[in-house]
Amino acid sequence: MSAATAVLLTLVAIGAVIHEPVLIPPLAASAALVHAAPTLPLAQPRSVIVGHLLGAAMGYAALAVGGSNAWSAAVAAGLTLALTTFARTPHAAACATAVVIVLQTPTPARFVPLLFGSTVLLVLTGYAGSRIRRTSPRYPAYWW
Repeated sequence: MSAATAVLLTLVAIGAVIHEPVLIPPLAASAALVHAAPTLPLAQPRSVIVGHLLGAAMGYAALAVGGSNAWSAAVAAGLTLALTTFARTPHAAACATAVVIVLQTPTPARFVPLLFGSTVLLVLTGYAGSRIRRTSPRYPAYWW
């Protein structure tokens, strides 16, 4: 699990340099899936990257319609679950991304690129980690 810790520390370091909170709880959950359960559909690159982006979209949509409150956050999470299931990109942590957006109201122009970059970094470290540890399952099981 040192690769998961390393990627999370990297996200913290990036955030410290740019003075933005890059490590959000949903990304820690994604790192756990990618590094501890790399063969699950929830951990595959499409689910990690697209799932979080769909969660962000639902979060900002719910925020625009209902404002920043727990009710809107719950709706955003439920809609994210439905949308990621429909899009065949299941990723539970993406539901939490939608909640974070509704409750924390980050600026989309800064948050979405950071979220995208963070998910790509998680996937790449999962790929590299599975190549370094010869006894671990290969990640990803499929790219798309």
